[in-house]
Amino acid sequence: QAQVVESGGGLAQPGGSLRLTCTTSETAFTLYELGWYRQAPGKERELVAQVTIHGHATYRDSVLGRFTISRENGNTVSLQMNSLKPEDTAVYYCNTAPRGLIPWGQGTQVTVSS
Repeated sequence: QAQVVESGGGLAQPGGSLRLTCTTSETAFTLYELGWYRQAPGKERELVAQVTIHGHATYRDSVLGRFTISRENGNTVSLQMNSLKPEDTAVYYCNTAPRGLIPWGQGTQVTVSS
């Protein structure tokens, strides 16, 4: 069964940066658009950034200009998060986009607080 592993989360101060990385054993990952999603407590999971197989990226308005998604290679996708805000606090997941088609991983917790 395909597995997705997210890493790189942690505690950051407002205005700080974190870099998330996602790897998968699913070889079909290379055939799909990929995305980073997040889920804050009490809220639904939302797509924050996605990237095509050609590297074209789109972003949720709330993270535009602060987050950068990129495909490192066929099975790895990263999310550089700068100028972090408390409202970015959530568990972050990666999957195919715009819908997650493979089993969800455990995610990585991002907490932005002073």
